[in-house]
Amino acid sequence: MNEFDEQPADQESIDHQVDACAAKRELQRLRGSIDNLDAALVHLLAERFKCTKKVGRLKARYGLPPADPEREAQQVQRLRALAEESKLDPVFAERFLEFIIEEVVRHHELIAASASLDTELRTD
Repeated sequence: MNEFDEQPADQESIDHQVDACAAKRELQRLRGSIDNLDAALVHLLAERFKCTKKVGRLKARYGLPPADPEREAQQVQRLRALAEESKLDPVFAERFLEFIIEEVVRHHELIAASASLDTELRTD
């Protein structure tokens, strides 16, 4: 074997190293995008919960139930359709929304309980 026979193996090693470096850069770029999207999701959820907190206060003030199964079913159907249009698994989207709805209803129950307690304290 001469030095020319070994060169392709060395070139393969170099090519592999270059490919690995490029892959690491691309991975960092993609992860940066994911981090930005995660931050946006957190901010959007925070804004959503600000709105639902106002809904909870309104419901508590007028004695409306914390949960609205008809509205929730409409939201699930709407989100499933949006997910399908966006090529997102509609089952995942439904589970995600159901988790959010459960948390919203829990907050509404806490708001209603707090409002009820405030009313009791004022009448005593």
